[in-house]
Amino acid sequence: MSHPLLVDAAWLHEHLGDPAIRILDATTFLTQPEGDGYYDVESGRQAYEKAHVPGAVFADLLHDLADETAATTFTALPSAEFAAKLGALGVGPGTHVVIYDQGLGIWATRLWWNLRYEGFDDISVLNGGLPAWIQAGNEVKTGVESYAPATFEAHRRPGLFASKEDVLAAIDDPATVLVNSLDKETFEGTRQTYARPGRIPSSTHVPFPALLGEAGFRSAEEVRPLFEQADALDPSKNVITYCGSGIAATGLAFHLARLGRPDVAIYDGSLTEWAADPSLPLITG
Repeated sequence: MSHPLLVDAAWLHEHLGDPAIRILDATTFLTQPEGDGYYDVESGRQAYEKAHVPGAVFADLLHDLADETAATTFTALPSAEFAAKLGALGVGPGTHVVIYDQGLGIWATRLWWNLRYEGFDDISVLNGGLPAWIQAGNEVKTGVESYAPATFEAHRRPGLFASKEDVLAAIDDPATVLVNSLDKETFEGTRQTYARPGRIPSSTHVPFPALLGEAGFRSAEEVRPLFEQADALDPSKNVITYCGSGIAATGLAFHLARLGRPDVAIYDGSLTEWAADPSLPLITG
């Protein structure tokens, strides 16, 4: 069964009683300094317990759904571990996952990508997240909720993941487009968040904030020109998106899927990994 990639609060309210629905709150908080310097991240578990969509369970991207033994934050878990975690949240065959967060939507799209990476497609993202739900006048719940455990079957899609080696090869590959999703200052290297400033050579640029409207994501047609300018809609080319830790990059991949490109790869380590290796090239300006 095909589900809409993006749903609004009215749609979710209407489907709250659907026994197949699994609502996942993926809230995470990222605090960036005003100038240079790396950001701080915090699980949104406490925020979930204070207010969430009725029926929602908390999906902890920072701890439970990331490989905490890896060198970079938010690194994707091995398939079997991810499957066990999602099964414990009630996600399995025949379920329809609806994801939201309490921020800009990039945490919801990160979990959307995690699920698709493991072969699960019955997913929708709530446009505008919890703020839109509340703005629509809907009730929220407190505390912790749960679904009956399920058996999540992981079938990994390697093509949706890009490694450091893949990105290095893509720099001089005319058949691959690298798209940076960070702010203009970081893209140009006038702001240094990571170990070294700058962007990966040959990168085009679609800053994630440009995809946002007043109440969530802009329409697919509104953002189409941004991706056309970045050369990300040419079906003859592969696309890899990246950011700092593989989060905002999934926002670009989500919008590209809305535009008919569900095949976009995420550089999971992104600039946190890349900039830490002095042998890898970065350019500024």
